[in-house]
Amino acid sequence: MKYLHTMIRVTDPDATIAFFNVLGLTETRRIENEQGRFTLIFLAADEDSNGVGQRAEAEVELTYNWDPEDYGEGRNFGHLAYRVENIYETCQRLMDAGVTINRPPRDGNMAFIRTPDNISIELLQAGDPLAPAEPWTSMPNTGRW
Repeated sequence: MKYLHTMIRVTDPDATIAFFNVLGLTETRRIENEQGRFTLIFLAADEDSNGVGQRAEAEVELTYNWDPEDYGEGRNFGHLAYRVENIYETCQRLMDAGVTINRPPRDGNMAFIRTPDNISIELLQAGDPLAPAEPWTSMPNTGRW
């Protein structure tokens, strides 16, 4: 498993980017999603960065939702993300240990779980997504992630 990023929701991307720039992080890539009405901005420290447009070793993901929302304290923190070698095997191991798979890996690529304190963890398949497989493709979401 490899740590990838921490996601936080922001209401003013420019101000947040300026804050992280002063801290020593710079923007590595940006994803605009018109259908989902959000922008993802990834930042990394120079030592973690692989260059503009490239995924860094460890990143902060700023999520800017275009429709205003009051996050309050706590809701602005999104999730920790880890890359795993086999998302199906990882999710099965977690389920066998009693962990709820809140968002199953129906796409063979992404799943979400929560810690005992309800901190959201995103699991991402290393490389290309795995072929869709049961029981994952028909498994419903459980709770929030």
